[in-house]
Amino acid sequence: MTILGTVTANRDAESPAAPTQESVAAAAIAMEDRFAAHNYAPLPVVAASAQGAWITDVQGDRYLDFLAAYSAVNFGHRNPEITAAAHAQLDTVTLVSRAFHSDRLGPFCAALAGLCGKNMVLPMNSGAEAVESGLKVARKWGADVKRISADRANIVVAENNFHGRTISIISFSSDESARGGFGPFTPGFRSVPFGDADALDAAIDRDTVAVLLEPIQGEAGIIVPPDDYLPRVRSICSKRNVLMIADEIQSGLALTGRTFACEHWDVVPDIYLLGKALGGGVVPLSAVVADRDILGVLHPGEHGSTFGGNPFAAAIGTTVVSMLSRGEFQSRSAELGMHLHSRLRALIGSGVVAVRGLGLWAGVDVDPRLVSGKQISRRLAERGVLVKDTHESTLRFAPPLVITAEEIDWAVDQFSAVLADAGSHPPDIAQ
Repeated sequence: MTILGTVTANRDAESPAAPTQESVAAAAIAMEDRFAAHNYAPLPVVAASAQGAWITDVQGDRYLDFLAAYSAVNFGHRNPEITAAAHAQLDTVTLVSRAFHSDRLGPFCAALAGLCGKNMVLPMNSGAEAVESGLKVARKWGADVKRISADRANIVVAENNFHGRTISIISFSSDESARGGFGPFTPGFRSVPFGDADALDAAIDRDTVAVLLEPIQGEAGIIVPPDDYLPRVRSICSKRNVLMIADEIQSGLALTGRTFACEHWDVVPDIYLLGKALGGGVVPLSAVVADRDILGVLHPGEHGSTFGGNPFAAAIGTTVVSMLSRGEFQSRSAELGMHLHSRLRALIGSGVVAVRGLGLWAGVDVDPRLVSGKQISRRLAERGVLVKDTHESTLRFAPPLVITAEEIDWAVDQFSAVLADAGSHPPDIAQ
């Protein structure tokens, strides 16, 4: 146990002992527990610094980060290119609001539009803001272009989706823990099973303006759809004059081995929703990206954000797009992802029930008779690997794309050891 300070020889015997690093961690957790709303249940790890794929806590212990801030840190903690851009912009201007122009916004929008193969960008901050903005754009497009009567527009979504936690978004969520006590809810949404193109087609009527989907469902457990699903959705949307909106906030920007997950099925949506890694793990940055005939329905005063498109975020976002344009992160994710999935699939039958995903993004179902996902997360943290559970018995593995094959092997070895230990001991119900 390392001591933060040392006691001098002449210190009064009754002086309090210097705090231990363990007590510093406990105090940080206690203060957060007291003053921060309890809308998360974090692991008992107090981060103090981070670099690349590693986090160091206040006790000096290092952890391999296999969550990467839900893929917001795809390019690694404190990526040198991104932090250099951030430092440079801090020395000039960070925020002027959209009441004025900035020399950073235009280049960012042009670069991101080019990456997406579109010609217009609506910059926002959080992922949920991007989704809300996409919903508004779709409804406005329905009113102005499709001529749908006022207050009749509907949007088709997938069951077990996760698009955020605002009131409108949880209005079409299947997660009752996200909905309980938060009604009344926003109308105008129709949910159909994910992966069922026939059900989606049947839910569309003359007042449908859009279909909103995650190409791969993340929070649901990294659910990859059947290979014919997204191409059929694309065809249905085109035939029925409905916008296809792809929520690539987590699946996009190289995580799955392609710039966008939709590319695995050669599908181009009408609207991309982007976020998380777009801010380089430094600043919240999200965007709605589409062509002018869609985003052009917005006019001054109809939508906005004080921080949306600020010079600081735009400078970082431009750097992120430049890094993605080189293709190296997509290649790393594809190659290392095959290695990760191979190692994880080898554990099926040894505590693992199923493995899903693409690239450096994997959903791993553990046998609930042996151990819960939460217990696995805590035990892996004790061994220096940070993951997070979802839906009780599923773990999400999504390390930064700068991770190495050796680090992947070490993390999977720790996972294997935890599973072996769980198999030799009865479940600890108290945890």
